[in-house]
Amino acid sequence: MSKRDYYEVLGVSREAGEQEIKKAYRKLLKEYHPDVHPDKKLAEEKIKEINEAYEVLSDPDKRAQYDQFGHAGPGAGGFDFGGADFGGGFGDIFDMFFGGGMGGGQRRGPQKGADLRFNMSLSFEEAAFGVEKEVEIPRMEACDVCGGSGAEPGTTAQTCPTCHGSGRVATVSKTFIGNVQTVRPCGTCGGEGKIINKPCRHCGGQGKVRKHRKIKVNVPGGVDSGTRIRVPAEGEAGERGGPPGDLYVFVEVRPHSFFDRDGDDVTCQVPVNFVQAALGTEIEVPTLDGKVLVKVPEGTQSGTVIRIRGKGIKRLRGTGRGDQRIEIKVSVPTKLSDKQKELLREFGKTLSLDNISNEKEKSFFDKVKDAFM
Repeated sequence: MSKRDYYEVLGVSREAGEQEIKKAYRKLLKEYHPDVHPDKKLAEEKIKEINEAYEVLSDPDKRAQYDQFGHAGPGAGGFDFGGADFGGGFGDIFDMFFGGGMGGGQRRGPQKGADLRFNMSLSFEEAAFGVEKEVEIPRMEACDVCGGSGAEPGTTAQTCPTCHGSGRVATVSKTFIGNVQTVRPCGTCGGEGKIINKPCRHCGGQGKVRKHRKIKVNVPGGVDSGTRIRVPAEGEAGERGGPPGDLYVFVEVRPHSFFDRDGDDVTCQVPVNFVQAALGTEIEVPTLDGKVLVKVPEGTQSGTVIRIRGKGIKRLRGTGRGDQRIEIKVSVPTKLSDKQKELLREFGKTLSLDNISNEKEKSFFDKVKDAFM
């Protein structure tokens, strides 16, 4: 059987903010609490479904993945709920949420907003030298109309008469071990400590609205795929006057058609024909700064590396730049005319072992000569 949409499970819209999702979650937990719901089996199934939906939608990264990929998650691997046990007793879940753990009204002060993630694709050159990029991100920001209070302009939130602003209420139950006091979020104010009699019409009393904001990101030279750039205070808005979260930009560098990267060095392969390698020549080689002339010494062998200082990647930590390493590939022609073949045969007759520059080849021919003498 296919899973229900997580937003449908919690009864919220896709634009719902953190507080709206949390409020809906608390309300459903109360409604399907096994101690009060007549159908225990149904309550257990509902609680599993509600907790699974909240586990994803309350986490900014998991929520972003769900919005993009649905229930499958990235790579069709699904979501990992960290081994949470939804099949055992529900006492721990409710005690944690209502009894002085996470949700017992303990965190009444200002809270920092959630961090956001943005994946940025860069060209090889942009990563090498650095660049300023403008990105557009959706995020929750304080409502401009009510200033984040959630109350309609000209009105103020009132202290909850039930909990007197603490956000918690205590109840005493008689058990076989004696009286047990349980602390739960106040049902009148939802654990907020205040009541908004006239909610802001723009944000619906949430104090925050979702906006698309353009942000400039300075990418330093030398970044590579996997580099994480922190942009302070550009995440979600904080709670109860808390500071906003941060924006984390994760870099992915697109491959180059000619260059490769090895640390701070740029590498490439350049072909020369065997005449150029034998006699020496000058060749024009592309670099990140433009084309330069490079001298190929006489007798250069295939695989020889020529280094150009300071033509590599800008060092991310430190000063200066890496080098460019050029690997020479000696190209051997596959199609020769009859005249070219004849000339090469004549040239071959003039060669001796003394003309062989490669030490391994010399050693091989010396062994052959010794074997026949």
